[in-house]
Formats: sequence, structure tokens, C-alpha cells
Amino acid sequence: MAVVVVMGSMPASALHAQENLAQETARQKSALSTLPKDAARRVFGTVTSAAGGEPRIIGEYWKGCYSGGMRFPPDGDHWQVMRLSRNRNWGHPFVIDFLRRFARTASEVTGWPGILIGDMSQPRGGPMLTGHSSHQLGIEIDIWLRPMPARRLTPHEREEVFSTSLLRRDRKDIDPKVYTPAHLALLRAAARQSEVARVFVNAGIKKALCRDAGKDRDWLRKIRPAAGHDYHFHIRLACPSDQKGCKDQIPPGGGDGCGKELDYWFTPGVLHPKPGKPGKAMSLAAMPAECRRLIAGPDAAR
Repeated sequence: MAVVVVMGSMPASALHAQENLAQETARQKSALSTLPKDAARRVFGTVTSAAGGEPRIIGEYWKGCYSGGMRFPPDGDHWQVMRLSRNRNWGHPFVIDFLRRFARTASEVTGWPGILIGDMSQPRGGPMLTGHSSHQLGIEIDIWLRPMPARRLTPHEREEVFSTSLLRRDRKDIDPKVYTPAHLALLRAAARQSEVARVFVNAGIKKALCRDAGKDRDWLRKIRPAAGHDYHFHIRLACPSDQKGCKDQIPPGGGDGCGKELDYWFTPGVLHPKPGKPGKAMSLAAMPAECRRLIAGPDAAR
């Protein structure tokens, strides 16, 4: 599969969600010029190294951190990591082990050479300088909905190539020219992994999965609609059993989530939301005390 850098044909929402190097650099510069000095995003988002010691997860998916982080290798037999300049290919050892295994499974069920991996976590977790309200505990992964090519991408391509939206222009359903049985197989395989708590996709993709799943539907319970998520999907692992400081979400309810719950996402105000004003940046003081200590250490290089 040839990989071509395409920018002009990409919808604005996709361009914003998966910025290339120049776009991401500009957003980071803007954030640093406007965020208060005590903003958690600024503090955690500028740390470049993991915290040593025993691997520990602290807090919630949207307000927490972790120690003992490991950098996921940029290349493997069945994966390549994108946007390496962001330094977000870090995670707790639990997610590193999971992702190595899942990449092979993904290749087997799709027939693809492998998967392209987007943002994971920062070296010590916490809120990111740009994008994402979660990804803070080192146990979440974005995986592109575009197959990995059967060759190594160049450093330039990893920063400039875009993924592929699976949606029609009206965003109410998938584009049948892009969506394939391999996408169904990939998302089903992700949801079936015992470590996975939730898999986030666009509601239009969830609609297609509901239609195509057949009689085996239990895995659909973990597939949760989320705004955006049309060019990638987001895997959220459950807290590891030995991580007592990690706060899990309530598990998804029963049923496959394909009825009225899904219809909500296609109402006009949700399908085409009006831009809202950005909220106040969370301060470092609002983070768990252990996270504040983790980020204050002398080894927190910036």
C-alpha cells in the first residue's frame, strides 16, 4: 500500500484532530503563551522523561498520572508509531505488554501488515499540553483506522501522513468506499480483549458495527460513541488489579448500545455542535497529591 501525504482533501475536523508537525508545534506554542504557570497541562506537558521507581497508577483517567513509565518502541513486527515528535508513545508496563500482543492480533484478524499507533500517554501522564482530556494514566491508546503499510514510514511521513476518516460527508454513517470488513474485525478484536474497558469510536462507525455484527453482539457493549474518532479509535484499558490507586470507570451497562442510546448522537445539536468557549485550565493544585509530588522531583526534566 503506497502512503501519500494528502492535506487539501482532508476535512477540517480531521486536520485539527491529527495535526502534522507544523500545526501541532503552533498549537503547543499558543498553549504555552496563554496557560497559567500553574496549569497542570503546562507542567505535565513539558516533562520529557518518565518517573523512576515502581510502576504506579494514580487517580482517574481524566485526572491522574503514573510512575515507572516505559517508551513504546517506534517500530515492531506489526506496528509503527506516528507523530513521534509529540513524545506521547509512553505508558505503564501494563499497556506496553498489551499493545505488543494486540498488534499481532490486529494483523491476524485484518490481514493488514500491522497497525499505526497515535497518541498514548506522556512520560508521566497527566493532562496533555494540547488535545485529549484523558490519556492521563498510561493505559490508553489511539490506533489509526488506516492500515500500516508493508514498509517502514520515513520520519517525515510519520509527521505528515494523515489517517482516513471512515465517515460519509454528512457524518451520519460510514463511507462504504472506505469502511471494510477489516475495520469491523479490528474493532471487534479490540473490544473482546479482557483488559479493555471501553473502545471509543464515532457514532457513525458504531452504527455500522451494530448493523454488521450479526448474532454475536456482546462485544458491542464496550464500543462507546464519542465525538470525533472517525479516523482513529481509542482503547481504554481497565485499571490493573494490582494498582490500588487507579480509579476505574463504572463498567458499561448491559445491552449492545445500538438503540435509542445511539440515536441521541445523530440529533442536530450533537451531530453539528456549536463551538463552545474553552473552560478554565485545571491547576496543578487540583491534581492528586501524589501526582504533584511526582512532577516536582528533581528528575522531571523540561
